[in-house]
This record gives sequence, structure tokens and C-alpha cells, in this order.
Amino acid sequence: MIGTSESYPLCNLDNGAFSPLPAVFVVFGATGDLAHRKIFPALFDLFVGGILPKELVMVGFARKPLDDFAYRADLKQSCSKYARQGNFSDAQWAEFASRIFYLPSDLDDLPGYQRLADIIEGRSAVFSAQSGSGSCPPNALFYLAVGPEYFGTIAERLGQVGLGTAQGDSGGGWRRLVVEKPYGRDGVSAKALTSILHNSFAEKDIYRIDHYLGKETVQNLLYLRFANSVFEPVWNRNHIESIDISVFETEGIGGRGGYYDSAGAARDMLQNHLIQLMCLTTMEPPAGLDPENIRDEKVKVLRSISRYKPGDMLARSRRGQYIRGVDEAGSEARGYREEAKVRSDSTTETFVALRVELDNWRFSGVPIRLMTGKAFSSKFSQIVIHFRRPPVALFAAQCGDTLIHNALTIRIQPDEGVWLRFNAKVPGIPAIKASELRFSYREVADYMPEAYERLIADALAGDSTLFIRADESERAWEIVDTLEAAWNSSDASASQENGGLLMYPAGSTVPEFSA
Repeated sequence: MIGTSESYPLCNLDNGAFSPLPAVFVVFGATGDLAHRKIFPALFDLFVGGILPKELVMVGFARKPLDDFAYRADLKQSCSKYARQGNFSDAQWAEFASRIFYLPSDLDDLPGYQRLADIIEGRSAVFSAQSGSGSCPPNALFYLAVGPEYFGTIAERLGQVGLGTAQGDSGGGWRRLVVEKPYGRDGVSAKALTSILHNSFAEKDIYRIDHYLGKETVQNLLYLRFANSVFEPVWNRNHIESIDISVFETEGIGGRGGYYDSAGAARDMLQNHLIQLMCLTTMEPPAGLDPENIRDEKVKVLRSISRYKPGDMLARSRRGQYIRGVDEAGSEARGYREEAKVRSDSTTETFVALRVELDNWRFSGVPIRLMTGKAFSSKFSQIVIHFRRPPVALFAAQCGDTLIHNALTIRIQPDEGVWLRFNAKVPGIPAIKASELRFSYREVADYMPEAYERLIADALAGDSTLFIRADESERAWEIVDTLEAAWNSSDASASQENGGLLMYPAGSTVPEFSA
């Protein structure tokens, strides 16, 4: 007899090896948008959920002349708006806010870092009086919620005041550095940044964040593949015809023109989110669940991608830019070149598609299409595994192209879940039609944890599985650098097959891509 999902036993993989530990959680850029919309709301949700260590101390580090009370008041508004636990009581907030402190300082001001070191190492009498505690936890996590131009400066200053780990002595506790994207503008700058960070922090203590990896449906990729014998035996070139990995948005770039016009879709999305999804989809089974085992397999995927020449990249890619059209509400939408801080003659791409193959035994010859774009008619992130058509016998011989390929769709957002497309008989007549089996996370879970909750908890626990290692980042940049070089050597007015820029109206349907 088949039971319901509630009747099946639970295999809990949490063996206690990774749990958030007490620490001083320092947020650089503490008055910025990321801190207010993501980091502190995630910390508050972890606190309400009982996951945050009771001894955790949070320190905001920014240049605005605020005190502890003014900063806490600002954060209360942000958490009430952006935290999942938005309807919190005054008592809950008061307990959480009592752990938050503010240190005003410019990001390159060495005396500010010295005051921070005094707090972390228990030498600040002022802080002890404010916090009512004689000492801080021995561990420290430094979260760089700032522009990339400050990453190196902050790491250097932390090293100068003895808060780094490159020298191997961290005062009896650990020190970790969480670095947001963009991690470099290209391979050269990414390597240079890694070199600067390594002057103050050991590689094992650097956590390069990609918030996509914190999403529940992305994490489910490993569970879906390796915990089910129905999938793993057919997860190879013998049964899979192609793979599509897509991230499309209905919104344009909004107020990000200053950043986006110097980056583009390839640097902003392809180099990190899409390539990371590809690695998780195609990696070999790791030797174990240890973070380094998993990250080793992801790097092997990147190393197996052919080193395409610029001419090959043009044939394998498409790029485009949205022009004036309509938004999802049917109202007129501006074109990319009309957005604030965008050059009027810009050729920056807002849509990119790239086809790659892996030169390895499992997926040799299987095209993997990576696609992303802004200002389209649909918003979705998903991975679609297209299986090969049955042999030309029986049904395939008669039905031809009307016999739909089997496909497995992993939907990351929205409508998070998994569905399998298969062929079945139509009741009452001798005919075949495609049907679907669907699994929805929303039907089995009360809530979907926000990605930053998982990533912050993992960083506090020392679990680097969902963070990007230096060699991962560098190999991903090699792919995008080659693509950018090919585009730079081509004429934006040329045909799409020769690197030309497709001008598509805002609100367009997602284009077909089979290059």
C-alpha cells in the first residue's frame, strides 16, 4: 500500500557537525540597502526561529553619524517590512535589538577598525558598559555589504588590526569574511582581489556568496539526483538530449544603471548564478557531504568545459537589449538606453544565451543552454532536463514529433517545485497525449526560508558548501571573459549569429535558442 508523505520516515541529515556558533557579526555598509532589506531581516528571522545563537552580538559599521538607539530604530522599520516574521511583538524586538550596536567610521579609517578590534577582543570598556557584558564571543564574522571597490580595503584594514587569519592566529576563535557579488569584473580583477584578500584571510575563511545557492529549490538538486535511484541511472548522455537553465525577469534594470551598464547580463548573471546551477545539475556524485567534496566536483565540471575560441563563442551565443515596449501591467515601459545612468549609445546586453558542452564521460555531446534576460513577458527561474525520444518503434514510429519528449523541470521560482512530463494514453480512444506529475513545495511546507537565512546560518556554522571557492570563480570568469572578448571584436549591428545585438521590445516573449 502506498502511504501519504506524512507517513514516510524522515531521514535527518543534520548530525550536529554544523550549527551556528556564538560570534560577533559585523556588517560593513550597515546603513545600506542590502543590510536593511536582506541581512538584518534574515538575522531576525533566524532569531525568532531559535536558530541564532543567544550570545551573538551584531555590530553595524558605516559612516553615518548614528548611535545604537537610532540605528536600532532604523532596523526595526526594515525588519517589520522585510522579515518573514513581520508581525513581531515589542518584546521580541527588544530582545533582538539589545544585541545590535553601531560603530560609525569611514570604511578606510584605520582608527575605526582599531575600535572594532578592541570590541571583539574585549578591550573596550565603553562597549562593555553599553552591552552590559564583560566580553564578546571569541569568534567574528565580517560581512562585506558594500560596493566591490571596498572589498580589498576592508580586508586589508582588518588584517592590519589583527582581525585576519592569514597569519594563523585569531586569538582562540575563528574569523570569517563573507564577500558579496560582484567578485571582480573579469578574471584578472577576480584573481587580483583574491590575492588581496589572501594577504589577510586564509582561503578557508573566505565565503563568496551567491544568494541563488541559498534557495531551497537549488539545494534540492543534490537531493533529487542522488537520493533517487529513478533519476541517477538516466542522468547521462545516453538518456539526456539537452539541458536548459533559464533565469528571466519581467522588470528592467530599475535604478541599477550605473552598475549594470558596466557589467551586463553575462557578468551579472551568467558568471555566477547560471554557471553555479549548471555545476550542481551536472556534477558527479561527491565522495561525501563534506563541503570540499561538493565544491571539488563543481570545479571538475568547470574544468571540463572546452576552451572555446572567440569565433566559436559567437556561434554559440546570442545577446540582446530591450527597447521601449510594455510592462507586465500593459503600461508603456522604457527602453534600456532610456534608463537612468545608461549611455545613450550603450551596447550592453540585457539578454544573453550561451550553449556549452562538457568534455567528460557523463555529458559529452549534450548541449547545455544557459539563458537569462530582463524586461520579458514572463518571470521564472528553472532547469529543464530534456530526455531523448524513445526508439523509432511502436509509438515513436507512428507519432513522430507529436510524441513529446519526457522532461524534468526543476522550478526555482516562482511556483517552486518539480514536475515530470510523460506520455500517457487518452481515456476512451487509442491516442497518446503528454501529461505531468507535479510536486509543489508550497503544498508540503508552511514556508520557504529566505536564501540569506540559510547562507548566514551556514557562515556562522562554518559550512562552506553553498559558497564559492576561488578556483570556481576564476574558471567561471574564463568562460565569460572569452564571451565578452568575442562580442567586443564583433559589430553590434551584425547578424545575431555573428555577435550582433538583438533589440527586443520590453514585454517580449522569451526567445527560442538552439544555437
